[in-house]
Amino acid sequence: MRHILIIGAGKSTGVLVDYLLNKSEEEKLQLTIADKEIAPALRLCDGRPNAKAITLDVFNKADRVEQLKKADIVISMLPARFHIEVARDCVSLGKNLVTASYVSPEMQELDTQVKEKQLVFMNEIGVDPGVDHMSAMQIIDRIREDGGKVILFESFTGGLVAPENDDNLWNYKFTWNPRNVVTAGQGGAAKFIQEGKFKYIPYHRLFRRTEFLDVEGYGRFEALANRDSLKYMEVYGLENVLTLYRGTMRRVGFSKAWNMFVQLGMTDDTYQMDDSEHMSYREFVNSFLPYSPTDSVELKMRLELRIDQDDIMWNKLLELDLFNDEKKIGIKNATPAQALQKILEDKWTLEPGEKDMIVMYHKFGYDVNGEKKQIDSTMVCLGDGDKQTAMAKTVGLPVGMAALRILNGEIKTYGVQIPIMKEVYQPILEELETYGIRFRESETKYLGYNALHR
Repeated sequence: MRHILIIGAGKSTGVLVDYLLNKSEEEKLQLTIADKEIAPALRLCDGRPNAKAITLDVFNKADRVEQLKKADIVISMLPARFHIEVARDCVSLGKNLVTASYVSPEMQELDTQVKEKQLVFMNEIGVDPGVDHMSAMQIIDRIREDGGKVILFESFTGGLVAPENDDNLWNYKFTWNPRNVVTAGQGGAAKFIQEGKFKYIPYHRLFRRTEFLDVEGYGRFEALANRDSLKYMEVYGLENVLTLYRGTMRRVGFSKAWNMFVQLGMTDDTYQMDDSEHMSYREFVNSFLPYSPTDSVELKMRLELRIDQDDIMWNKLLELDLFNDEKKIGIKNATPAQALQKILEDKWTLEPGEKDMIVMYHKFGYDVNGEKKQIDSTMVCLGDGDKQTAMAKTVGLPVGMAALRILNGEIKTYGVQIPIMKEVYQPILEELETYGIRFRESETKYLGYNALHR
């Protein structure tokens, strides 16, 4: 039996485990699922003979190394910042590694050693990053093979609630890490290129610079820029592209409403609030508003944001129960972002049986034989309302598929890498289609950037 060590038993790991266990007899696989708590690992094993659960403190080097030594390949489903110690041990022990996370500078520094050891460290093989890379490169390579030159590439992904459970004024519920949602866009300006001009959007303006996207059968969405699109110029081989823009999708109106929190400072994660543990939701809101001996918190909020009582923005705030004086933040030394996250989780957590949705949209403008054309490619994946969430499927399945192909020697390129090579993306995209994760394409005449965005 070939031994796969999976570290981390979080929400996306269930689909990964099911995928590998369903192939365990045919592929002669034995899975060990390690987590700091045994209960979630045991649930994923579900009593199946080719899986066992263990407790593992990933910060205990001796225990970590002991488990890594037994593995033929390691899959880290840990939070991104925890991968590096596992990765360094994998280099020392000669173990291949798969993660769904962005390649960190520390991970990239291991590239030479990984190549010398003839290992594969596959990263960014989830949904975004992951499925977005693979589906984009498939079309970019096809355009090049047909003699074309890419002049525009835009890519957008959204983790959203499925239409049948979209029942609040924000048209949003948490389908992945809430902290990442609350702090999205911070840490520097969004950077991209449009029509050959470099563009920058600072955080305080980010949520007021959006564009619209229409997905057949699912209606209209808005997109806001990701932090750094420019790094994908070299990654995708698009150094001469005129427009390169990557962004996040939300339902129309979300960004304008979210901007209220940004302007008030409620998404700030750089300082701690005094006595946050005993602070009520109402007191939290009031702490960002001017003092008034007469005006209510509600009135001060409306005046500060310049919204009327009959404005939909006001109704969105009321829906969150922001002015409740009984509910407590309950977090000691919370940052504003942590306190806001607590409030939002009360209202935006998916209930049992509710479904999530992943939406992806790529736009390609290209020139072939003097003729300009455009390809629009979209993908929608719906969860089942249980552990087979859209997020878990679009993360767990590609991770499992990549790990199995590395184990079988089908991915032959060594080094720290992401799934942009044909030997990686072609078979995985084909297999994803058998699980209902497929892209629809349409091709039209490219009328220019202005026509695309009018």
